[in-house]
Amino acid sequence: MNKAITDGLLLMPPEFANGLDVWSSEDGVPGSAIYEGAANAALVSADQDFGGCLELSKTAVTQKLRYMGQTPILPGCYLRVTARVKAISGNLPDVRIAAWAGDGGGGHVSGLTETGAATTLTAYGQVETVSAIIGTGARSGVDMAWGTTPIYAHIGLDLTGPTGGVVRIDDLVVEDITSAFLRTMMDWVDVTDFGAAGDGVTDDRAAFEAADAAAAGRSVLVPAGTYYLGDHVTFENKVRFEGTVAMPLDARLTLTRNFDLPSYIDAFGDELEGFKRALAVLFNYSDHDSLDMKGRRLDIDQPVDVQAAVANKNTYAIRRVLRNGQINAVASGNWNTDVHTSQASYSTSNPLQLTGVANVANIPVGSLVEGLGVGREIYVLSKNAGAGTLTLSKPLFDAAGTQTYTFRRFKYLLDFSGFASLDRFVLSDMELQCNGEASGVMLAPAGLIFHMRDCFVTKPKDRGITSIGTGCQGMLIDRCQFLSNEQTLRAQDRTSIALNVNANDSKIRDNRVVRFAHFGVWSGSGHVITANHWFQGDNETAGIRQAGIVLTSTNVKTTITANYIDNSSIEWTNEHDEAPDHSNEYSFGGLTVTGNIFTVNDVAPWFRWMVVKPVGPGHYIHGFNMSGNAFKAVNGDVDRVDMVDTTYADLDRGRMRNVTVGGNAFTGVTQVIANPVMLQFDVNTDVATWNCDFAGFLPFDGRARNAVSVVAEGAIQDGGGAVVAAMPYAKVEKGANKSEIQLVWPSPCHGRVNVTARMDNAT
Repeated sequence: MNKAITDGLLLMPPEFANGLDVWSSEDGVPGSAIYEGAANAALVSADQDFGGCLELSKTAVTQKLRYMGQTPILPGCYLRVTARVKAISGNLPDVRIAAWAGDGGGGHVSGLTETGAATTLTAYGQVETVSAIIGTGARSGVDMAWGTTPIYAHIGLDLTGPTGGVVRIDDLVVEDITSAFLRTMMDWVDVTDFGAAGDGVTDDRAAFEAADAAAAGRSVLVPAGTYYLGDHVTFENKVRFEGTVAMPLDARLTLTRNFDLPSYIDAFGDELEGFKRALAVLFNYSDHDSLDMKGRRLDIDQPVDVQAAVANKNTYAIRRVLRNGQINAVASGNWNTDVHTSQASYSTSNPLQLTGVANVANIPVGSLVEGLGVGREIYVLSKNAGAGTLTLSKPLFDAAGTQTYTFRRFKYLLDFSGFASLDRFVLSDMELQCNGEASGVMLAPAGLIFHMRDCFVTKPKDRGITSIGTGCQGMLIDRCQFLSNEQTLRAQDRTSIALNVNANDSKIRDNRVVRFAHFGVWSGSGHVITANHWFQGDNETAGIRQAGIVLTSTNVKTTITANYIDNSSIEWTNEHDEAPDHSNEYSFGGLTVTGNIFTVNDVAPWFRWMVVKPVGPGHYIHGFNMSGNAFKAVNGDVDRVDMVDTTYADLDRGRMRNVTVGGNAFTGVTQVIANPVMLQFDVNTDVATWNCDFAGFLPFDGRARNAVSVVAEGAIQDGGGAVVAAMPYAKVEKGANKSEIQLVWPSPCHGRVNVTARMDNAT
């Protein structure tokens, strides 16, 4: 690099022989005294060592010589000023290169070193060479490191020491020696060449910006040191950090050409700080849709409050992605669950609020709510400390009145709950290594289309993904693995849950979920749960199994298709309803369970795969399809696949409609079920009324509400052997359990019939 060549800069001052009117005995600024006509200065035309030169008598304590022209000082440029001097007579002085620093307004830049090292002349006629280097960066070998404020210099030299001596000075030489510091084959620029101090105190922001501007496609080097940046800095070129930066919390370092986690860790010298700073930029710079962790493992000992890291936004609706890395929880007290108990009151007239909450200020937003009549996965969505109220994610089904509640605030690797709303955030190819210390992800209170794909959530302490509001609307979970921290426990002793959903339209596809208490708890409707494999078994003989999927709304409009449902059940409740008794709303319906593999092993015969659990009376099923599934029990049969859990209430079997159960395969299941179901009845004694009992065959202990068909197989005969040609009529819902259809013939007869019955009506 040589600016005199590349940019045509004039660096060399004129020869003395051209006149002394441009040479000052002061600082070289306009109006200062010149050597033209001075009594102590003369031109020598033919010195044996120098040829033409200046002869100068030292008459001042510091005899100055300055060129009055402006020698440019450019960022990243280093100039060597050289003078050859010899003593002629009188006292022997000291000689040093000197210069005066000028700013863009023609003023003096004070506080800088403006002289080089002094050389003492020791003999008459002996030529001494003195030199000094002027530059913007404080590099080793630079005598005058000026930074980027000065833009020109009046260069020259000083004679110091005793007066009365006479010296001769050869023409001054100014050379661009930047290549001595920055080789031309290197494709970077150094921030220290532009005045960065790297002392952790001086604001080096201007130097960083100047270096980036000069890079022009090359990379920028931040050498060893600590560089304080007082405000936002954006690099348009790639940056390499050997040193680190320090910035105010609200300032952002934007690396547009190497926006990845390793670069931010290098920049800030700390994994967690670098991660937070990178997240802040991810939410503030539109040129990047994703933060690539570059396969980096990030060890953290505390939750990451993502909104606090971003700081300047509490809503965001542009797609952003965190990809390709591992976040690893390191053992720390920061992961401890906050537990509070408080008395509070609940009224069904205000179903999403607890009132009169004692010590409400102490209860964190995002806390799980536990108490009598509280359904699963209900969280504190917000609080009003002044009013003493808590807003809940879902209603409570049987908690009217005042009681003491327990609030548990789990700690998450990534906590988005500080946002009011967050749309379209994606986790891709990530592993959340919770290590039994932390939970995985807490979503924002509101938002659309959170997406997790090709990720692992490994050993979450309490929860994999938690939604405390409607931030799960349209949530997509694809090809992920959720691996429990409770795999060695009995199924009934587990408490961790892979995920929960409060809003509508989730798509849960192609995931593998291992030994949680529940795979998930779904409220809302419009869910598609397909091609997942979840298993919740243990090593117990005749063990207890818990629900894999829990649906907490009645009319769910949901499909559960092509899953491998292993050692767990589907439980369908209405526990998120403040008025759980059926009135005028839709009852249990809109659920399709097709093409799944159901298996179980080593369980008690009373295990069931499909459980309906109303928490209020009067409900019934209207719109349910369970077909094309394969049910298999291993190491012991189960009685049947379905049941109604009557802990709180039973179903109204007289109102069942649009229930389709058929085409299922049963292995190791004592009682098969179907609706409609066709059974064959043999009556060998002549009677006029045939009792056809469908008990056990109809789903959910349904009644025989409709006789769809009656077909005689072979002749129906009376006692004399004559064929009975008349058809019987049917009476439905007979018997103690109303599970019988009575066929009434005109006269006593015997024979075989195939009867098809339904436990529902079409409308």
